[in-house]
Amino acid sequence: MSKRNVVHVEIPAANLVGAGKFYSELFGWKIQHMPEMNYTMWEAEDHTGGGFPEVSAEYPAGQVLVYIDSDDIDVDLKNVEKLGGKVLRQKTEIPGMGWFGIFKDPTGNVLALFTSMNPA
Repeated sequence: MSKRNVVHVEIPAANLVGAGKFYSELFGWKIQHMPEMNYTMWEAEDHTGGGFPEVSAEYPAGQVLVYIDSDDIDVDLKNVEKLGGKVLRQKTEIPGMGWFGIFKDPTGNVLALFTSMNPA
């Protein structure tokens, strides 16, 4: 059973390279640009991390997306609906990494679930 830890945090950015530079200089985060995915990964000193997706309708500025560890995204998304939330994206594969799903809680907060292909 997962510990339900926060496993990834996405901060939308209008300029991915600029965001990487800003947070690297501000917090000392390690930055890895992934141009093939139009995405920039970040990692803090304690090995927590996340990424910068480009600002879009799906990732609007000001909406930081927190990913929670899940053993079964499909079951968790069914429970979201039973508990009064709304599923925004069904389970989707991130090639070579894992799967994610996105939901809105009853208050309107948007969060995500993540299952790694390599849980170790």
